[in-house]
Formats: sequence, C-alpha cells, structure tokens
Amino acid sequence: MSRKKENPIRRTTGKGGNYRPTKQGAGMTKKGVEAYKRKNPGSKLKTAVTGNPKKGSKDAKRRKSYCARSAGQMKKFPKAAKDPNSRLRQARRRWKC
Repeated sequence: MSRKKENPIRRTTGKGGNYRPTKQGAGMTKKGVEAYKRKNPGSKLKTAVTGNPKKGSKDAKRRKSYCARSAGQMKKFPKAAKDPNSRLRQARRRWKC
C-alpha cells in the first residue's frame, strides 16, 4: 500500500511554480501569492513593488521597508551579498533597492 505524500516537492518553475527563477529576479510570482492566500485566509502577502511609486505612498514605504530588511540579510550572508546572481541580490534588484 502506498500512502499519499502530505508535502509535495516544492518547485520554483514549471507546473505549480510559485517562485520566480533567479534570472527573472527571484521572489514569488503573482500565482504563488494567490496560492498562498488560498491556503492562509486573511493573509496580506503581496508581490514586489517593481514600478515607480509616488514618494510617501504605501508602496514606497513597503519598498523602503523591504530594502532595509534585505540589507540586513546582506550583512548576515556575505557570501550571497558578493554573488551578483544570488537570489538575494536578484530580488533586491527587482525591488530596485
């Protein structure tokens, strides 16, 4: 008898891919955010702020907050900070940090 696996393998691309490939800027896709919200009702997860928000707007504040948090990760993981192709650096580039 085979049992059904409870946790399927996480995929970043292809069918069920909820994360953007590193070359496309890392982070979650819109589809991934929607899937997360279905599993976690009431969550307020959003995708990256990639546009050019107005100064002082909610989006601009989200970007500033993310950039500050990810700058801390750059200090904590110097190996990733030095590699221009790391997920951390690519995500920061996508957020325009």
